[in-house]
Amino acid sequence: MNILVANLGSTSFKYRLIDMSDFNSTELASGGYERVSDYIDCIEDMLEKLIGEGHLQSGEDIDAIGFKTVLGKDLSGCVEADEQVLEALNGFKEVAPAHNPAYAEGIRCFREKLPNVKRVALFETAFFQWVTPGASTYALPKTWRELGIQRFGFHGASHKFIAERSAELLGNNHVADRVRRLYADGPGEYKEASLRVISCHLGGSSSVVGINNGVAMGSSMGFSPQSGLPQNNRVGDLDSMAIPYVSKMLGLSVEEAEQQLTKESGLLGLSGVSNDVRDISESAESGNTNAQLAMDVLVDSIRHWAGSFFFRMGGAEAIVFTAGIGENRTEIRAGVCAGLESLGIRIDPEANAKMTRGAEGFISTPDSVIKVLVIPANEELVVAREVYRKTHTA
Repeated sequence: MNILVANLGSTSFKYRLIDMSDFNSTELASGGYERVSDYIDCIEDMLEKLIGEGHLQSGEDIDAIGFKTVLGKDLSGCVEADEQVLEALNGFKEVAPAHNPAYAEGIRCFREKLPNVKRVALFETAFFQWVTPGASTYALPKTWRELGIQRFGFHGASHKFIAERSAELLGNNHVADRVRRLYADGPGEYKEASLRVISCHLGGSSSVVGINNGVAMGSSMGFSPQSGLPQNNRVGDLDSMAIPYVSKMLGLSVEEAEQQLTKESGLLGLSGVSNDVRDISESAESGNTNAQLAMDVLVDSIRHWAGSFFFRMGGAEAIVFTAGIGENRTEIRAGVCAGLESLGIRIDPEANAKMTRGAEGFISTPDSVIKVLVIPANEELVVAREVYRKTHTA
């Protein structure tokens, strides 16, 4: 079964063509486009390439298209990408302006070009649909909560993959199998040995999640991808009183304040150098104190949220680093785990130094009570598997 996974941004389009058979996968092709102004042109060019490379005879050889949609109003899970999905994306377009309009437009374009191909949306919030009300509810007036304002959590496909893969690497196949069936069967009751994992998805957009026996306990992100850790150019957590205060003192409108919080803040705003950790780290090593501050704030925020889930779950068996920063930045991983020997966390400096993007394995010492792992992100595989399940059980 040929499944095309479409990753859509406001000016980007990336894809992977995956052959799925009984949840076994083979990647056939991948590619992407930047500075996109018309998804139709990208789709046509992509199809020409896939046909020219011999992966397809025509666009109709694609059995299903999976979309990693972000946030839907009153809708989550893995669902057919129909008008209901388009309405849900539109309902929260102000909350996820960089993602929702792009996915809505992309779904329409694929429907136009490949009308007979099944379309499935896997919302990034799906992995967090079983978080308890105590961990997902903001202390807001009822009228606000009735608008759908709550803690959602994002990077769901990434954290779901970490839940499964970390269980496999730690020898707990019961949990791994449970994660694979999670969206089909729900969390159910699970009374076997506990497997508590703190998953750190660290990249241009970052989040920390606590996972107990394959089920998310909560996320550092909340109502939107704006919250939680400092992002590449988004502020992360911020006291709400800062906005009216800055608006008054600097004469900013709400729209101007939002622009600065979403485009000029985060690691970019702190460092004054870049929104890329590679550039910031290099500048910090050269003595730039603002760049070092950005690195320090990021590490402190990761530790804050990891500690929160450690306490909430009553401990942890593993800490996992994934995504661009998590897989590549030795100093970030070391900083997050520094001074935690009394909790049973011991990093092997040599193993940590050797672990670069694309590599998988343990970076903790053999005697570390809590294991520390690096696992490469594989969100597309999760989307492909769920699309396969959805189209085979519909």
